[in-house]
Amino acid sequence: MSPLLLFAIILCYFSALMVISHFASRRIHDTTFFDGDRSSPWFLVAFGMIGSGISAVSLVSIPGNVGNNYLFYFQFILGTIAGYVFIALILTPIYSRLKLVSIYTYLNIRFGDVTYKTGSAFFLVSQSFGAALRLLLSIKILQYAFFNALHIPYFITILVVLILIWLYTNKSGIKTIVWTDALQSFFLISVIVISIIAIKNSLNLSFSGMTQAISHSSYSKVFDWDINAGSNFFKQFISGFLITVALVGLDQSMMQKTLTVRNAAGARKNVLTFGFFIAFAQSLFLALGVLLYLYTERNGITLPRNDGKFVGTDELYPLLTLNYFGKVGAIAFLIGVTASTFASIDSCIAALTTSFSYDFMNIENRPPEVKRKIKNGVLFGVNIVMFLIVLSFWNSKGAIINTIYKVAGYTYGPLLGLYLTGLFSKIRLRERWVPVVCISASLLTWWLNWLFIRVFSFDFGFMSIFVNALLTILFLYIIKRGDSGSTLNAETVAFK
Repeated sequence: MSPLLLFAIILCYFSALMVISHFASRRIHDTTFFDGDRSSPWFLVAFGMIGSGISAVSLVSIPGNVGNNYLFYFQFILGTIAGYVFIALILTPIYSRLKLVSIYTYLNIRFGDVTYKTGSAFFLVSQSFGAALRLLLSIKILQYAFFNALHIPYFITILVVLILIWLYTNKSGIKTIVWTDALQSFFLISVIVISIIAIKNSLNLSFSGMTQAISHSSYSKVFDWDINAGSNFFKQFISGFLITVALVGLDQSMMQKTLTVRNAAGARKNVLTFGFFIAFAQSLFLALGVLLYLYTERNGITLPRNDGKFVGTDELYPLLTLNYFGKVGAIAFLIGVTASTFASIDSCIAALTTSFSYDFMNIENRPPEVKRKIKNGVLFGVNIVMFLIVLSFWNSKGAIINTIYKVAGYTYGPLLGLYLTGLFSKIRLRERWVPVVCISASLLTWWLNWLFIRVFSFDFGFMSIFVNALLTILFLYIIKRGDSGSTLNAETVAFK
């Protein structure tokens, strides 16, 4: 692809985002950046969240993982569906009824300030690393596919992407993101469909023939019943449920969009619709993965292996798209990566800015001019942190989606434990011990996983989040106060 065409595509794409930003920013208030004026159409939010939920990580990691893990990820998808139902029926009504901006304010209402700050801090660490790893993979793809040939250093690419996101989101924040993400989700889904059709045509298959080729391939194993394997059905399903509850229902970047919907009924419909959209899209990724490996086999393309496993699986989709599917495939891939990058990172940056501003800077009670200064300062700091984390992990190897979920197991586990305890018990806590409990649960989970692998050849896999949450709940009961009841228990919040 010529440099002129490359930059023309990026310029046109970014211009479209700026046009949307202009119209979204015409009538804003001092809280618009954080709550979108609570006026977003629920269906638009649901569709736009596809881009946030998928990201470039899913775009390349899920198809690439098929070579080593078959279709076992579908077990995880089944668990996520149950997770979205839980979020829609339990968490969303609570958040909407309390009119929360930062969802971690619930912990303050339920337990107190120390627990509130602890939960928010765990989110900030989790989201910073998760978002940075997603950005890392996106930048690596763009570098490998386009910018290395132009001799543009990767740190310049990182910097430019962050600046572009800042340009179209800094004024109205989440209000703009709701609309830009809908456009980017459309592009992302279109790229998946174009890729599948391109491979189908290259293999001279009809749609029915393609379906049969996928279902009869050696990669079409869906269920793994080996109890010791990290891909075991029960581990995948339960972890899919818990990770969805944690990474969506307890994640400011995802729920912040939902809370811009006008009312609780719309917010609930948004979550359920989004759950269907994302499960369907991820299933398409798995089908795409099978087709990619079938394409390599039928065209004699040799892929690197180590100990019988494919290596560098995140590079498979970019490799084939850029070298075998022609200019249309390359353009579609560029748009898909750009859309997934902006759609997933912009909301993360807005969420980190919101969480820190509300949970640690007490922005809600500040005058409008002070609010603006705090928001701008925090937003700048978030971008610096993202930049530094991406640089630190630049030389990391392997499927990044696995790394993200492993990190989530250790960082979101305590959040999950705190919320489950708050929702389904009436205990009160000796709060000064809450940070110790959360950190100890994460460290103990890591040690137990290492021990079980070493002694029993049993890998927790994505189930680390279950173990971590369980330990957190156990430790919370150890530090509970003698008096029962709470300022806001599950029954009060959910059913009042």
